Amino acid sequence: MTPTRIWVLAVTAAVCAVLAWLIVRGSYASLPPLPWTAALAMLVLGIAEAGSGRNLRARIRGGAGVKPVAPLAAVRMAALAKASSHAAAVIGGLAAGFLVYLLGSLAKPVPRSDAFAAGGTLLAAVILVLGALYLEHSCRVPTDEDRDSERTHTPS
Repeated sequence: MTPTRIWVLAVTAAVCAVLAWLIVRGSYASLPPLPWTAALAMLVLGIAEAGSGRNLRARIRGGAGVKPVAPLAAVRMAALAKASSHAAAVIGGLAAGFLVYLLGSLAKPVPRSDAFAAGGTLLAAVILVLGALYLEHSCRVPTDEDRDSERTHTPS
């Protein structure tokens, strides 16, 4: 499995934003109000993935009193991180397209409410992408150079 490329996430988000804008442009009046549940779920998942990345990184790097991580567990976490970063790019792109469409109608209460929900969803998607990228980076096995640099920077 190769590391996630940021440009792939950016292109995915941009394509989804354009598609969402095109779809919403023709059907906004028939759509239900945007819920906040997606934003809250992605925010919680992004924070959880960042926290897991911090703990996993410490376990992979080893040290006194730290239980080592099973290799299969690290691979599963890397797969989770890769999948959630791509899903967040798609959802963030959709929210961005929705938000761009709604920016011209902020004077009306319903589009303003939907714009806040879309903006919150976009922000939560960015947080999830960042948390997932950190978790994926934390799953990497340190090289000998990394370990040597940690030993020279660690206060004794």
